[in-house]
Amino acid sequence: MYRKSKWKCGYNLAVLGHGNNEKSVPQLLIRDLKFEKKSLAKLMFSPDQENHPSKAPVKYGELIVLGYNGSLPNGDRGRRKSRFALFKRPKANGVKPSTVHIACTPQAAKAISNKDQHSISYTLSRAQTVVVEYTHDSNTDMFQIGRSTESPIDFVVTDTVPGSQSNSDTQSVQSTISRFACRIICERNPPFTARIYAAGFDSSKNIFLGEKAAKWKTSDGQMDGLTTNGVLVMHPRNGFTEDSKPGVWREISVCGNVFSLRETRSAQQRGKMVENETNQLQDGSLIDLCGATLLWRTAEGLSRTPTVKHLEALRQEINAARPQCPVGFNTLAFPSMKRKDVVDEKQPWVYLNCGHVHGYHNWGNKEERDGKDRECPMCRSVGPYVPLWLGCEAGFYVDAGPPTHAFSPCGHVCSEKTTAYWSQIPLPHGTHTFHAACPFCAHQLAGEQGYIRLIFQGPLD
Repeated sequence: MYRKSKWKCGYNLAVLGHGNNEKSVPQLLIRDLKFEKKSLAKLMFSPDQENHPSKAPVKYGELIVLGYNGSLPNGDRGRRKSRFALFKRPKANGVKPSTVHIACTPQAAKAISNKDQHSISYTLSRAQTVVVEYTHDSNTDMFQIGRSTESPIDFVVTDTVPGSQSNSDTQSVQSTISRFACRIICERNPPFTARIYAAGFDSSKNIFLGEKAAKWKTSDGQMDGLTTNGVLVMHPRNGFTEDSKPGVWREISVCGNVFSLRETRSAQQRGKMVENETNQLQDGSLIDLCGATLLWRTAEGLSRTPTVKHLEALRQEINAARPQCPVGFNTLAFPSMKRKDVVDEKQPWVYLNCGHVHGYHNWGNKEERDGKDRECPMCRSVGPYVPLWLGCEAGFYVDAGPPTHAFSPCGHVCSEKTTAYWSQIPLPHGTHTFHAACPFCAHQLAGEQGYIRLIFQGPLD
């Protein structure tokens, strides 16, 4: 028998009989590991709480781009990054609607728009344009997101290509993200409510909705409209927790009203207005810009989220258990988070149909299978054989559970409830389809569930 004293840190083994080959081999489920609660509890504070919380500036929340495992492929630089924090500005820069100019000629509209203030122009015809002037709002801060690198954009977002390893992978794709995609307005006073609006102001402080853009006059005589490919938002039910359930995707207008989705992404006809829903963001809200999807995390929500230090502690705990390859008997280890995209010689690999974890080997790699599917030596099931990668973006986790499961077919590892949550979220894809995807790499999920439970083998000494 395998004595407990042989295991570092007091791990438990569960002997699982999955086949004749395994009766005398210890099988380790990560959830059987007894993690040191006190040491991990210290790591469960958000980054803001690790440094002087009384001196820290007010954080409204963070935007995290789905499809990146902690950073962009070539690293985060300036305003182009995988994660963007929204802090209270030293001086308010928010704006709110004021004067409405109706029945302007295009020339008159241009003259109004050239003033040193924000405005939105709605072109109804060649002879008529409605211009809405916006005035300074001392109670709010404005943050703008889009593809443009011009100064009004706070967070530069480019198209997400599933599994891209470099920025050049994304640059070869014709972008469907608007240059000035959307803006988020945050209240400067508690509870620091954040609201999202379609379209952002350009370098001339203007938003132009041309003749072909969907636009209309509201019941109270105001103007509103939609951008070409739209800004979609989904608020999860029960917040962003282990009990979260997917909500319904909606479209947000230029004025922040909520509508059901159009028939296709850029259709001229708007959806039906949803009266009982608002553009207020909540922890876990998803924002789709037709090419990239962003996750909104509130400051309060992040305080309950695992940190990178917490995930690193979990990685070290797994490696301390010294899981072994059942074929080569070599010790397996997850590489450090700095090497999260490089296959290491000790890297764990998994058979996606059964969940048995091995080191890399050529057993069961038959030519007639064209190298795509492999036969598991433990249970003889045939299926994909891929390396395992730890999910390093802590903001995607719905709980602080141990990394027991992996997404299929990419092999990104995280907690069971995190895989269960993302596997049921339909993410916009293209102009009219939806599918579930791994949040760490954006690969479309496959298989019955979209994820598997991992089964490790313990050491034989």
